[in-house]
Amino acid sequence: MNYIWEVVGRQPTGQQPSGAETIQKLCDRMASSTLLEDRRDAVRAIKSLSKKYRVEVGTMAMDHLLRILQSDRTDTEILGYALDTLYNIVCSDEEEEPEDSEEENQQKQEDDLGARFTEEFIGEPDNITLLLTLLEEFDFHVRWRGVKLLTVLLKSQCAPVQSIVLVSPMGVSRLMDLLADSREVIRNDGLLLLQQLTKGNTAIQKIVAFENAFERLLEIITEEGSSDGGIVVEDCLLLLLNLLKNNSSNQNFLKEGSYIQKMKPWFEVGDDNSGWSAQKVTNLHLMLQLVRVMVSPVNSPGATASCQKAMFQCGLLQQLCTILMATGVPADILTETINTVSEVIRGSEVNQDYFASVNAPSNPPRPAIVVLLMSMVNERQPFVLRCAVLYCFQCFLYKNHKGQGEIVATLLPSTIDASSISAGQLLCGGLFSADSLSNWCAAVALAHALQDNLTQKEQLLRVQLATSLGKPPVSLLQQCTNSLSQGDKLERRGSRVQTKVGLLMLLCTWISNCPIAVMHFLHNQDNVPFLTGQISENLGEDERLVQGLCALLLGICIYYNDNSLENYTKEKLKQLIEKRIGKENFVEKLGFISKHELYSRAAQKPQPAFSAPEHMLFDHEFTKLIKELEGMITKAVLKSSEEEKKEEEVKKTLEQHDSIVTQYKELIREQDCQINELKEQVASLTSQSETLQSTVTQQFSQMQQHKDQYNILKLKLGKDGHVNSLQTEEQSRLRKKLEELQRQNQLLQTQLTERDSLMTSLVCVCVISYRIVIAVYANASKCHFRGICAKPGDESVLKCYEEQVQALLESKELMEKELSSATSSAAVMQTEKSKLQQELQESKKEQDDLLMLLADQDQKILSLKHRLQDLGETVRSSGFLWCVSKLLRLILALDLTFSLRLKMRMIWMQGTSLTTMMMMKRKKSVMNKKELTS
Repeated sequence: MNYIWEVVGRQPTGQQPSGAETIQKLCDRMASSTLLEDRRDAVRAIKSLSKKYRVEVGTMAMDHLLRILQSDRTDTEILGYALDTLYNIVCSDEEEEPEDSEEENQQKQEDDLGARFTEEFIGEPDNITLLLTLLEEFDFHVRWRGVKLLTVLLKSQCAPVQSIVLVSPMGVSRLMDLLADSREVIRNDGLLLLQQLTKGNTAIQKIVAFENAFERLLEIITEEGSSDGGIVVEDCLLLLLNLLKNNSSNQNFLKEGSYIQKMKPWFEVGDDNSGWSAQKVTNLHLMLQLVRVMVSPVNSPGATASCQKAMFQCGLLQQLCTILMATGVPADILTETINTVSEVIRGSEVNQDYFASVNAPSNPPRPAIVVLLMSMVNERQPFVLRCAVLYCFQCFLYKNHKGQGEIVATLLPSTIDASSISAGQLLCGGLFSADSLSNWCAAVALAHALQDNLTQKEQLLRVQLATSLGKPPVSLLQQCTNSLSQGDKLERRGSRVQTKVGLLMLLCTWISNCPIAVMHFLHNQDNVPFLTGQISENLGEDERLVQGLCALLLGICIYYNDNSLENYTKEKLKQLIEKRIGKENFVEKLGFISKHELYSRAAQKPQPAFSAPEHMLFDHEFTKLIKELEGMITKAVLKSSEEEKKEEEVKKTLEQHDSIVTQYKELIREQDCQINELKEQVASLTSQSETLQSTVTQQFSQMQQHKDQYNILKLKLGKDGHVNSLQTEEQSRLRKKLEELQRQNQLLQTQLTERDSLMTSLVCVCVISYRIVIAVYANASKCHFRGICAKPGDESVLKCYEEQVQALLESKELMEKELSSATSSAAVMQTEKSKLQQELQESKKEQDDLLMLLADQDQKILSLKHRLQDLGETVRSSGFLWCVSKLLRLILALDLTFSLRLKMRMIWMQGTSLTTMMMMKRKKSVMNKKELTS
């Protein structure tokens, strides 16, 4: 206190001032002092008094402290004192727990006081913004105390502070920077601050997630030792749970960011079972909860399925199954692991198949399902563990027809193996054991093996049970009804109700939507009287639920009855209800089920969560069945036979209408397909039209450009005058020469085509003559062979024929030689023709090049003329140069035409000589032919 009096400015005397007066003087000094040291000392003194005189400091000094935070930003020491003082004002001491009522009242008053000062602080939103800006200071005392103050404000008034931080520019980003601070104290307190900030606020949770929170938190967990880490790992896991729980966006972001794969090392617990500390158990429990958040049944089916697939692919499910089958695992961790595995495999075919293949490390190895069921039907096991095993079995069979068939198959006579324990044997043993909880669990598990599976309901009717030696086996259905009717012999009343409820749920699930099972149930003459007797009795409150389930079972027998038994048709069962029970009483007993308190609890979520064993009465899937059947059974019981006939007629008409509607639907589908095809065609044609339109537009613009250029050139030509006229004359002459050359070229082309046709005709004549010679030679040979057998007087005739044949052979050889020479000369002429065409093209190209050069020369001369005229020189017409260029063009044209004519003349002379030779040979061959024929 001496220090405070020194700051105030006087020494303590006999009569000391009160705390309020001292605080008032310190506040005046903070407000009026011009020196920073004086203000710092005053703030330090107020800080020391803030815990003892909390009300006075909060009432008188808060505004001055906020002003200090704004004005003295450069001095970190005074900022730290001011933040500490504000923290003491708004924070109540939560570490000390009140022991008696007086301390409890005092603690309540302090909490109310802290809430009042917090409301005053956040009444001005700029104060929170100021606090967020102070968090950017790197000084340890400023940043750490600012984090603690903001955390306390969030604990006291969470929603208002969250709304201010949310609208503050870069508010969440500044808080996320705390996780990157190298000082562990600030980082750890930053984790606590973010935990409070993200509670129940989806918008802030999304911002924090997109600020790379998942990456940073997983890094911290790995750095701290994962499940073997300390309290920091727990804080990180709690923050992750806040970010992911009931936030589908963040869950999707975690999955797409491949962060699920990084969770697998968390569950590598190893074989050392001695290291299960309390903190490790807590950490692993939170890690399992984090996995369950990703695959919770309340999530959307698509998101849950994708997370389940990712957990199987990265090996996370395999790691969880390893923990499940390990020894020495604490009971609460084992229970939570079973629940986690249950939700990872629920509804996922791949994961369910893998779980069915898991074996326990025993000798001999047993399937994991069998080991878990042994724990479920063992009454020595903890209640929570048995509930977890039941939930795991339900999730294994959820939408798993293959698994349901495998479980039912273990009960069939052809698959029973006496040497090993199967799942079916365990379920039957638990169903008829003395433990009521085992009865209920086994009944519910067996009901899940029949859920929405008509085939397995019919297969289960084949199951036969041996009750005792010397007695014939009894069907499983009959044994269930026998146990139900003999349930009154049980000692405990609550246990009797639990067993009855379990058996009735199994029977209702079994025979619903299965007329064959209904017929088997009604075939036993004792079942219907037992049900009607149970419903009609006036029993206590506990038995009313059993009456309602009996009414449900009897209603299922009516609704799914195919009238195959004469004694128990639909109409007769209705009459029996009306006589023995009364329709109104029956409906009232049936409606009691959905009004039960435990029914509404079970309908909320699939996991069986019960506070005590006696509360296990309803199953989640069975509540769905009740909701589906209650209304239909009520209508079926209250309707008369005439109304049923009318309904059947209405159903028939509706079916006819449905068939018509399906036909129209198919027609509409076909028309939709055609419309889609036409739409695609229209789209393609539209795109083609657009491309054509664009090309037309481009061409139009190019044409416009060419027109503009042409107009410009036309204007230039109009200005040139005489020179342009000379150029136009020269161009006309060149055009004429070019036309003459084209005509000559065309003439040459016609001559070449005539020569080709002549050559073709000559070849045809040669071929015909060759064929005639061959024919004549063949006839002559035949005559010669005939002459061998002729008379001796005909030898002179034969000799004459032989001479003619010899002459024809000689002429044939001569003609073949001439034909070969003619073809060779034709080939030579063809090559000459191609060479001539090539030379013609080359000469034309050379002429074009020369013309281009001459045009360039004329243009240069013209430009030089213009330059001379611009310089003032008189320019005469260059007639000499023009004549020279003209002469060069003529020489070029004459040279070209002369060489072409000379070459064509030579080819023509060769062709005429060849044709004359061929004509002479043709005449000679014709004459020989005439002589031969004569």
